[in-house]
Amino acid sequence: MTTAAETSKISSTSADHGGDGVLGARYRALTLGIISVVLLLAFEATAVNTAMPVAARQLHGLGLYAFAFSGYFTSTLFAMVLSGEWCDRRGPVLPLFAGIGIFAGGLVVAGTASGMWIFVGGRAIQGLGGGLVIVALYVVVGRAFPERLRPAVFAAFSAAWVLPSIVGPLVSGLVTQHLGWRWVFLAVPVLVVLPLAVMGPALRRAEHEQPPAPGGALNRGRIGLAAMAALGAGLLQYAGERLDLLGLLPAVAGGALLVPAVLRLLPGGTLRAARGLPTLILLRGVAAGAFFATEAFIPLMMVTQRHLSPTLAGLTLTSGGLSWAFGSWLQGRPGAERYRERLIRLGFLLTAVAIAGAALVLLPAAPTWTAALAWVFGGVGMGLAIASISVLMMKLSPPEAAGANSASLQMSDALGNVLLVGLAGVLFSALGGGAVAAADGSGAGAGARGGFAVIFLVMTAVALLGAVLAARVKERG
Repeated sequence: MTTAAETSKISSTSADHGGDGVLGARYRALTLGIISVVLLLAFEATAVNTAMPVAARQLHGLGLYAFAFSGYFTSTLFAMVLSGEWCDRRGPVLPLFAGIGIFAGGLVVAGTASGMWIFVGGRAIQGLGGGLVIVALYVVVGRAFPERLRPAVFAAFSAAWVLPSIVGPLVSGLVTQHLGWRWVFLAVPVLVVLPLAVMGPALRRAEHEQPPAPGGALNRGRIGLAAMAALGAGLLQYAGERLDLLGLLPAVAGGALLVPAVLRLLPGGTLRAARGLPTLILLRGVAAGAFFATEAFIPLMMVTQRHLSPTLAGLTLTSGGLSWAFGSWLQGRPGAERYRERLIRLGFLLTAVAIAGAALVLLPAAPTWTAALAWVFGGVGMGLAIASISVLMMKLSPPEAAGANSASLQMSDALGNVLLVGLAGVLFSALGGGAVAAADGSGAGAGARGGFAVIFLVMTAVALLGAVLAARVKERG
């Protein structure tokens, strides 16, 4: 029987033989398969951002606008832990393919929803599939590619967002305006065929050559904790939506479920930013939460404050997708490895500048294109930070813990999104933004403007906190 360490040594030796790059003969099919999966997720994300303001209005659920985003990430909390356990014991093939199928099913539910709560439920099903998929992809990278190629693979992850970032908002906006927002969701499941056809044979061949370490039954304790975390996050979101005394009970129950579950699921010391891996895990959530909480509200701000069409509002985010790929490419250049910690700090600083810059659109004198220009810096910052965090996480993870640590990284990502997008929704509703926008369709009142301003101010502060914590990713000695 081959041990995990022996499997890792054999994999590393055979992978380095011949000096193939990620698009060389040895890895080409697997790399293209991974990119096709990321393309599917990326197109859905960019398309949803563009269609969401129209969908929320037509379903009379603008007050649940943030819930449609955070609901996705709430269900991923559970799916990511399940995927990590599944991958470590059975390999990544089944969770990857199951996740793609569930993701497509969620798109159908959202696209056929008759009310906003059903729509949110469809988004939650998408989150289950997405959580299974993304952790499985990280495990594939850790097992199938040698360490020297992993920065290039993570750069390819970001590069796969370029085409959806350019085409997604334009296509989604045109479809929303001329065919209806539902087709933005119902057309995407067709794309599932591509990753299944490209990824399947290459992934099975890689798993046959590099089998997972022998594992027993799934850790039901961790899966139960993941369910507690997801339920707790959902209760907190519901309490934030009520904003009344009756919301105290689900708020207390949600906190009682979420906090102990997160403390046991994430590596020890994560919430106190212990040096090394715990800080890396924490920073992933900080970066994702600050960036995506802001990005979720930019199209709504452009539609309600500057009266742009859904197409033009969605195109505001295109610059961020393009520059994200550029930032990720930069961190993969030769010689960047020794500056990894500095790249993470720089990434957070650029993200803070971008969020503050996007808020300038709330000033009547600022040009409309200010948000798109600011998002260029945000994309570069996220490309530098997210890819560098992923590379360091893989470097600090032994083969037998790659699945669990990948799940922790992605769980932190989802938790950051749940909490900060949820917080943004609470702030927006509390300041009257949802009521004003729903009342006249323009959102031009002081309540909506103040809600956007407070959201962007808070997220700028969160990004700056990440820059401070970046000094702790390097272990002493």
